[in-house]
Amino acid sequence: MAKLTLETAKRLLSVAEQKSYQMGLSSNIAIVDDGAHLIAFLRMDNARIAGIEISKDKAWTSVSMQMPTANLSQAALPGSPSFGINTTNNGHIVILGGGIPLVSEGKIVGGIGISGGSSAQDIEIANAVVQAFEWLNKN
Repeated sequence: MAKLTLETAKRLLSVAEQKSYQMGLSSNIAIVDDGAHLIAFLRMDNARIAGIEISKDKAWTSVSMQMPTANLSQAALPGSPSFGINTTNNGHIVILGGGIPLVSEGKIVGGIGISGGSSAQDIEIANAVVQAFEWLNKN
């Protein structure tokens, strides 16, 4: 199983930054380890200040809930089984798309959190990072 190192995290930040540039976005990009602790962070020029904590919390949520943050959005609707989950854990749980766990050999080794565009755009950038991580694990 691959451990998520600082060197790998830096490479993944670069992938997310390039994808954000290609999409015309200025993103906040956070990468956490398997304990949801921050390993690396990048705030692109002109990225929203509010997105700093949002990206970190998306990465944290993806690891702590063991799923992409987008999976929580439907379950957190009023009347749904997880309504209000985003108010737990001192408000760290994020139900917006853009946080995805990083998995190696079936085990979560970290997470990526993106904040800079719409949920769909943040998911697209995060998916590019997941693909890059999978490629790095194979090579």
